[in-house]
Formats: sequence, C-alpha cells, structure tokens
Amino acid sequence: MIILFNKPFNVVCQFSPHDPKNGQLGHPTLKDFIDIPSVYAAGRLDTDSEGLLILTDDGALQHLLSHPKHKEIKTYWAQVEGDVKNEDLQALRLGVDLRDFVTKPAEVCVIEEPANLWPRNPPIRERKAIPTSWLEIKISEGKNRQVRRMTAKIGFPTLRLIRYSIGQYTIDNIENGQFKVLK
Repeated sequence: MIILFNKPFNVVCQFSPHDPKNGQLGHPTLKDFIDIPSVYAAGRLDTDSEGLLILTDDGALQHLLSHPKHKEIKTYWAQVEGDVKNEDLQALRLGVDLRDFVTKPAEVCVIEEPANLWPRNPPIRERKAIPTSWLEIKISEGKNRQVRRMTAKIGFPTLRLIRYSIGQYTIDNIENGQFKVLK
C-alpha cells in the first residue's frame, strides 16, 4: 500500500505524540490525519514544511523511497525572502558548501506562485519593504533542513517550503491535510 499525504504546516511526521516525556502533544501528528494501521513514513518532512509525505506498509518500498543511495528526485517549492534573479541561483546549480557537507548540484529556477496553493495557517511573516520570490528546487539528497540551509546560504531565507514531488509521486489533486491511497 502507498499513501500520498499532503502534510500541513506544523504537523510532526510520526504517529506518536511529539513530546512523550510529559504527555503533551505539542503538535498534531500523522495519527490526527491518517487512521490506517501499520503504515510508516518513507522519509521525513520537517514540522515547519508542507507537502508530500509518502507512507507505506512495504518495508522494501520504504527503504527504496527514503534511502539516499537510491537518489529519488525531490521537487520543492520554496517561497524565499528577496527578489531572486536567475543569476542568484548559480551557486545552487553548482553545489553549496554548508560546512558539514557540500550539496550536490540542484536544478533550480524562479517560478510564479504555484497554482491552487492553499493558505498556510498561520500565514508566513511578510515584510512590506521586502519582496518574496518562489523557487522550484530539485535535489536528489534530503539532508536535515537542506533546502532551507541552501537558500539561506545564497542570501534568500526560506519563508515557506512545500515538497511537491518525490520521483513520480506528487501532491496533485490532494488537498492539504488529505491523503490518497494508491495500492
């Protein structure tokens, strides 16, 4: 079974409470949205990121989708602070030194705000004097907070991050907070 979940902002990618030490939930979990037993996330998505999370009950498929050696291309839409020009993105296309590792070259371009985008709750902080831009970023890695660190490194901090796809799987026709079962 494969489940495609359009994860909302502020949801933790696990089924158990976020802070089990004191019994407080802190953030909603996958259990608040998906009531299907014996499925597990194939990879992770930060609490403050939105978009595609794949869940499955197939351990081999989970490994295939989440292990870095299989290099599934992940596509992200990033709303960043600042007016990004095409030439600003060259460093991402070459690979960026993030101190603990150098990223592999990314495919990246400036895009219009994605169509059919849902409102984020709460909304991002916008400053009237500073414009924002949208980027489409394709990477085959998926290290902790990688896209956010990449855009910050080139001077355009990420305000909103949405994973649109992993390989062939996308969030097309899946409302935010909803899921679709494929098998």
